[in-house]
Amino acid sequence: MSLSVENVRNFVILGHSGSGKTTLTDAIAFKLGLNDRMGLVTNGSSISDTTEEEKNRGITIFSSTFSSSYKMDGKDHKLIFTDTPGFQDFYGQIISAVHASDSALITVDATSGVQVGTRSVWKICKDNEMSSIAFVITGLDKDNADFEKTVAAIRDNFGVNCVPITAAENKDKVINILDQDELPENLSGIRESLAESAAETSEELMNKFFEDGTLEAGEIRKGLHDGIESGDVHPIYSVFSLTGVGIDSLLNSVCRIMPCPGTRPFKDREGNTIKADVNAPFVGQVWRTAVDTFLGQLSFVRVISGKLKAGMTVTNTSTEAKESISSLMLTIGKKQIPVDEAVPGDIVAVPKLKTTKTNHTLAEDGKTVVSEITFPSPVTYVAIKAKTQADEDKMSTAIHRLLDSDPTIHYEKQIETHEVLLKGLGDVHIDVAVALMKQQSNVSVDTFTPKVPYRETITANGEGHYKHKKQSGGRGQYGEVYLRVNPLPEGDEEKFCNEIVGGAIPGNYIPAVQKGLEEGMLKGAVAGYPVQNVKVHLYDGSYHDVDSSEVAFKIAGSRALREAMANAKPVLLEPIMQLKITIPEAYMGAISGDMPHKRGRVLGMETEGGIQVITAEAPLAELFKYAAELRSMTGGQASFVMEFERYDIVPSNVAQKIIAEAAKHRKEEEE
Repeated sequence: MSLSVENVRNFVILGHSGSGKTTLTDAIAFKLGLNDRMGLVTNGSSISDTTEEEKNRGITIFSSTFSSSYKMDGKDHKLIFTDTPGFQDFYGQIISAVHASDSALITVDATSGVQVGTRSVWKICKDNEMSSIAFVITGLDKDNADFEKTVAAIRDNFGVNCVPITAAENKDKVINILDQDELPENLSGIRESLAESAAETSEELMNKFFEDGTLEAGEIRKGLHDGIESGDVHPIYSVFSLTGVGIDSLLNSVCRIMPCPGTRPFKDREGNTIKADVNAPFVGQVWRTAVDTFLGQLSFVRVISGKLKAGMTVTNTSTEAKESISSLMLTIGKKQIPVDEAVPGDIVAVPKLKTTKTNHTLAEDGKTVVSEITFPSPVTYVAIKAKTQADEDKMSTAIHRLLDSDPTIHYEKQIETHEVLLKGLGDVHIDVAVALMKQQSNVSVDTFTPKVPYRETITANGEGHYKHKKQSGGRGQYGEVYLRVNPLPEGDEEKFCNEIVGGAIPGNYIPAVQKGLEEGMLKGAVAGYPVQNVKVHLYDGSYHDVDSSEVAFKIAGSRALREAMANAKPVLLEPIMQLKITIPEAYMGAISGDMPHKRGRVLGMETEGGIQVITAEAPLAELFKYAAELRSMTGGQASFVMEFERYDIVPSNVAQKIIAEAAKHRKEEEE
């Protein structure tokens, strides 16, 4: 369907988990004729939740985009809308969907009100410079539903310029407040708040409001449209998704007052705005990558400028590689509908691109690179191991396929522990990733708690000496090394200091000593973990004209280092992570009280956008299961981000257990 950009509306549906996002999506899809029946999450028939993982878990895991024509006031419009997960483990899907949209509908359940997830998605929209944000009140047919209380909660959290446009008169009727001459008594004050909000958008309307005390419906609509476009006004709608009541009013309002592509700016890496001009060279960004059973990799492209057509050759400006656009398609649930072209605002799936991944830019002129989506860092780590040798052979391919489709999944081969780590945004996120490895690549893995990458260092000065002397009938081995160690001063990058004078050790053997020291640093004297922040001074030694060799001095350097470290009060170090925990105020005490049990401490508390935020730090060893524990403690009302802060000394009582375990492991390896 080819329309001017002015008649295109691209919006994303967001909200806290369980607030009715997917049910609203199903209601809109049914109203638009995309489905021949109303889909339901409860019986697995939702048009949005199509994978087995989503049906089995009863939650949305992947963002799903739909496109349809819609006629309003005799004009044809194109609606592009995206359903998103509400579960915080799939935060990356939410962020990328917001990035690909021009406006947002945030669902708020009339019984639960504003929740942590509501505030979270609001912040994502604001961080992405999305000014056009509307709220949709759902669940009005539930017991204890309270429209006025929900409106008040929205206004308390997001400002008084959040104003109702439609309201439920009863369960069978939703009224458009702008179009009503007389309102029910409980809504009598709402039109005045609408007029006030509209008046604040222009000096002309403000003067008229002061003169007449009110505004006409058309003036209110114009003022609200301008206010919504500038981000100063946020409309609130009411719907009964299961029966479809209020959906028409919602869609009409989206067409009337929500912005077209180009209003929310897309910028290149230099900060220049990319205009939504259909006649300009094509520019698009891949915001999501999926793996289809039959089609293989699907790259979902948001068209920002120009036209994308089947048969075109474009440049992946992120990699400078050429890509051929074999075909374009719209995805409607499990169905794919071929299309010939896409214009600004459109989201289309492109199959079988060779080098293109999420966040890459495709462009016709081969120059423009769109500013990239910023994804959150992982907070949950698990170690994985292939179940069979056949799985081992295919595991690397399976993991990279997973990484291509989900930028919030990270993969690491841990040098210190020799484990393969899979990192994600929560335990459910990791479970889904493991299930996808099985479905996409037929690879089965076991997961277990990772080992902690401990380190070792010293806290005092120490000396070490070792004479490597070996005679075996022929040429022997001889090398003697004396050295001192001390804690590496802050800012000093020179870890080795050669203080040999008088040729006690010939210069050609010094590199061998250094190599022995480097290998010795890989396994410390406490529990065999890598050594850091140690400075070594090589000050004396001896050699033999015939028997000395590089091997002998390498061994002598390594052994002398071990002795010196043992004499320098060595300690075990562990990674300390900084956490930023976002929670409702009711759970502040429980979360703060739990932190000492994790050998952690609270660094500060503050409020950000109506949300309580605790900053804390704790050892990584105590945090491998924190995502699940936090969800359990708060009923899913909390989230957190985590990043490495520093290495710190392990308390002696904890260190003793770690050292004993390491000694036991070494003994088992020797046997």
